[in-house]
Amino acid sequence: MIGREALTLALQFGDPRHRRELPRHRVARWLRAALDAPAEIAVRIVDAPEGQALNRDFRGRDYATNVLTFDYERAPTVVADLVLCAPVVEREAREQGLALEAHYAHLLVHGALHAQGYDHERLRDARVMEARETRILAALGFPDPYAAP
Repeated sequence: MIGREALTLALQFGDPRHRRELPRHRVARWLRAALDAPAEIAVRIVDAPEGQALNRDFRGRDYATNVLTFDYERAPTVVADLVLCAPVVEREAREQGLALEAHYAHLLVHGALHAQGYDHERLRDARVMEARETRILAALGFPDPYAAP
């Protein structure tokens, strides 16, 4: 069964454009589905300048990216901030022919897995992480984000 882990969620909109598509109960459900432990997670939806500044300052990459995960603690409680850049998420969803909701769900699951130590830098790790994302999203009723169009 999905969505059983305890979650303390802070949901912030620095960029309010997708506030209607991201009601708190949906965001919480998507995150809980990806969690293996209780969690305290702040999700912030940002605009391109804020997303670019965070990516540049913390990762040394001077562009806005879709999701950034700042993980502070993994046990006994996952403590993390997930930052999603609204214009990037919107553009990617359009380019990939995805519903905006499905892309946000994928990126929130992806970020929650990163917060728990999953990674995709090496091929083997990427396969494990992607398979887990696909299973979680299927349980939530979303299509495989890695399936060929």
